[in-house]
Amino acid sequence: ISEKWMNVQVGDIIKLENNQFVTADLLLLSSSEPLNIVYIETVYCEPPNNRLDRFMGTLTFGTQKYSLDNERVLLRGCTLRNTDWCFGLVLFAGPETKLMQNCGKSTFKRTSIDRLMNVLVLFIFGLLALMCIILAVGNGIWENHAGSKFNAFLPREENTGFSAFLTFWSYIIILNTVVPISLYVSMEVIRLGNSYYINWDRNMYHARTDTPAEARTTTLNEELGQIKYIFSDKTGTLTQNIMTFNKCSINGKSYGQNQFHMHQLFIIFIVDFSFNRLADPKFIRREIYTDQALLHGSSHIVCILKLCVKFVVFLSVRNPEGKLSLYCKGADTIIYERLHPSCSELMKVTTEHLNEFAGEGLRTLVLAYKDLDEEYFSEWKQRHHESSVALEDREENLEKLYEEIEKDMMLIGATAIEDKLQDGVSQTIEQLTKAEIKIWVLTGDKQETAENIGYSCNLLREEMNDVFFVAANSPEEVRQELRISVVFIFKWSLFLQRDARLKMRPATEQDKFLIPEIILGDTPKVVQDENVNGDYGLVINGHSLAFALESNMELEFLRTACMCKTVICCRVTPLQKAQVVELVKKYKKAVTLAIGDGANDVSMIKAAHIGVGISGQEGMQAVLSSDFSFAQFRFLQRLLLVHGRWSYLRMCKFLRYFFYKNFTFTFVHFWYAFFCGFSAQTVYDEGFITLYNLVYTALPVLGMSLFDQDVNAGWSLEYPQLYVPGQLSQYFSKRDFMMCALHSCYSSLVLFFVPYAATYDTARDDGKDGADYQSFALITQTCLTVTVCVQLGLDLSYWTVVNHLYVWGSLGMFFILTFTMYTDGLFRLRPSSFAFIGTARNCLNQPNVWLTVALTAILCVLPVVAYRFFYSQISPTINDKVRYKVRQMKEPTPRPRRTRLTRRSTRRSGYAFSHAHGYGDLVTSGRFLRRHAPARSMGLIPTGRSPGFKPTGRSAGYSPVGQEQNPKQKVEPTSLQMFRAVKDASF
Repeated sequence: ISEKWMNVQVGDIIKLENNQFVTADLLLLSSSEPLNIVYIETVYCEPPNNRLDRFMGTLTFGTQKYSLDNERVLLRGCTLRNTDWCFGLVLFAGPETKLMQNCGKSTFKRTSIDRLMNVLVLFIFGLLALMCIILAVGNGIWENHAGSKFNAFLPREENTGFSAFLTFWSYIIILNTVVPISLYVSMEVIRLGNSYYINWDRNMYHARTDTPAEARTTTLNEELGQIKYIFSDKTGTLTQNIMTFNKCSINGKSYGQNQFHMHQLFIIFIVDFSFNRLADPKFIRREIYTDQALLHGSSHIVCILKLCVKFVVFLSVRNPEGKLSLYCKGADTIIYERLHPSCSELMKVTTEHLNEFAGEGLRTLVLAYKDLDEEYFSEWKQRHHESSVALEDREENLEKLYEEIEKDMMLIGATAIEDKLQDGVSQTIEQLTKAEIKIWVLTGDKQETAENIGYSCNLLREEMNDVFFVAANSPEEVRQELRISVVFIFKWSLFLQRDARLKMRPATEQDKFLIPEIILGDTPKVVQDENVNGDYGLVINGHSLAFALESNMELEFLRTACMCKTVICCRVTPLQKAQVVELVKKYKKAVTLAIGDGANDVSMIKAAHIGVGISGQEGMQAVLSSDFSFAQFRFLQRLLLVHGRWSYLRMCKFLRYFFYKNFTFTFVHFWYAFFCGFSAQTVYDEGFITLYNLVYTALPVLGMSLFDQDVNAGWSLEYPQLYVPGQLSQYFSKRDFMMCALHSCYSSLVLFFVPYAATYDTARDDGKDGADYQSFALITQTCLTVTVCVQLGLDLSYWTVVNHLYVWGSLGMFFILTFTMYTDGLFRLRPSSFAFIGTARNCLNQPNVWLTVALTAILCVLPVVAYRFFYSQISPTINDKVRYKVRQMKEPTPRPRRTRLTRRSTRRSGYAFSHAHGYGDLVTSGRFLRRHAPARSMGLIPTGRSPGFKPTGRSAGYSPVGQEQNPKQKVEPTSLQMFRAVKDASF
């Protein structure tokens, strides 16, 4: 029967078909593949936990017990491939699945502008109350001193206190336009429009997979223009997640990709998949050597045996002569420790080949074998079975058995596979680096692999001053590696008080890094950005990161990491990814973005201010949890540098203009109160008050907020430095709000007193009195409408047909509706609503009225024009410089550069996949995993590296092999390398 996910329970048996998502954590029972029928009676397993790499259980059938591990489990979030169907027993369902245990909490995300608006709205309410109190007190004073003189026109209230009370609430109603009630609705409309721009952008459409960019939320657009930290996954995000077998070294001889005779040399590893009609025909010939032939083994023999021992091992590894052999694969540092001494010469030749492969950017893997004695292996297999079915101390006992058997192995050779970078990754990172965005890579891969990718995509560069490696096994060592640069060991007692931070920071800078920030009584700690001399990188593994994220060391780690241009965290669990993001959010006044493509990135995506999912090879879990999604990492630069910057700029312009026009409109009422006896009479016509925000000023500001741009997309990508003001919140802040309020106060004074002076004791052309309330109200509201439209025109940087239509249409609509509402016909229909009969035609035909309108508009915008002119001349912003340069250049808009990056590196390339156990239980349990440190000899510890770390590449003193990583890509030094010293000579 068909059932919904929500109704799946533990103990249910589920049938899955090809390409269907796994709905719960399942124990695989049988599938469409031959010889996969399983009968069960009882299953005992561990309680729900967040360990994705481990599962312990025992299956009982009859009198026999069988070990259950991670290889027999289908985790929720996976997709069934190359299999018609399978049946599975539900082990964990719903929130108890391992995926959900790693997902973290879903929180409602708000932008920094939203949080600022909450504070400003409270301030505005306080301002409204203050103005009403002032006017209420004024009413009380006026009633006591001058109210008796107006008894014939307005009956006097004997109780002046009650009169002041009524006046207070009357002005609350009149001045309520100062409160931005319609602001939030307008903001959502603007965000919706900018979201559609992302969805419609053809430059972010991936044709090969038919995947467009998608804004999955409409509330975070402007936050894209303020990103300071990017947290990225590696596999599938920076790389294509498509492994290609390229080269190998066998018995000291190197074979290239086109030398197909190496096929015979690996014939022993081939497994026949011809029975599977869904299998890729090229699968056996190209990929079976490195991945499937060794039965999914890891850097230890553990995974090989866990797959093979339950079944008869000699069926998989017995050669045609009937001899039983054990095969092992892994990184060179792991396999070399397990080799027989007779392999020393072959190891030297293989190492040379490994260096050559690594220099070409390939990821290496070493292969070894060992002939097994039948009697010994039978006894060892029995002990392995007893340990594998135990629910206590299973891992410790198995580890001892694996260490026992994987000794004195014979070296076969090495393989080299390639997980190519996605197109445009290096150029995207270069552009984002120019925009002062710091990129942290959080990956589950091993350190060598992460380091190699860092150099491949230009995150790490040879010209960096130093790259610090933290790979310690205890809290004390982690703290030491974060602090100490050089230390003498054993009998040396000299301790140099220079740690990594002191080395990077200028000597004259004070040692301050915590600054208080008070917002509504909350005083969080903020780690201040520190200026450093040079470029630095930091590489830390998951074991050390677990200690570094503890409460007593997190600030030490964060401060050191934030002084580096690039941070790479390897061997990290999904929860550790989220913890790193939360740490930066907690102590840095910065906006974060997390990008990933797999289910293990969901917690990181949810934790960041902005989550971006890449629809790649690992399903849709990351996309479904993200705020924005697309198909390739290179689209991130357009999302941030174009759409994000435009959205933030437009939103800030909208807020400044919205507050200006509403405050100016409202403050005129305030000044008028001092001339009308604080009687709560409005200065404008009732119809104008109703239509001001609804008709006269609504469309122009929306047009600006949807279509305005200071420079187009091409120049935005050409000058990534344009992105920096958004990170510093320079376009809208509390200071900008106060400046906007002061400008509104000044404009309201001009709008009230200039028309007042122009109409005071004046006469019309026909000799009649021109100083009446209705004429003054019409002149004031005309001046106001024209002034706010002129101000909008000054704020607009990019005039489109729509903007012209909205601005001139709104002005035209004002005069059309004014003349219509002041006609005799409407007065006869409703005299009380249309009392300004004939005011428009009698007032607006006077030349002095139009001179008053022009003078008022000029006086209102003159300070703005003068300020912008002198500021652009004395201290021009990056926007001013780029716009000036654009105007001066006669060439067409530059197309985005496709800089092809290359590097010369001898760093050892590590194997692409993560095989060792993660550190999720270490993060959540409070226990510490400790390993015995190797014996230390006297001497200096390499700067920033752990005593047990074996450096590779430049760190180990390797000389260049004289071969480029990619001979086809020969270019001059990249602009990013030149940008390190001088951002732009013209700026």
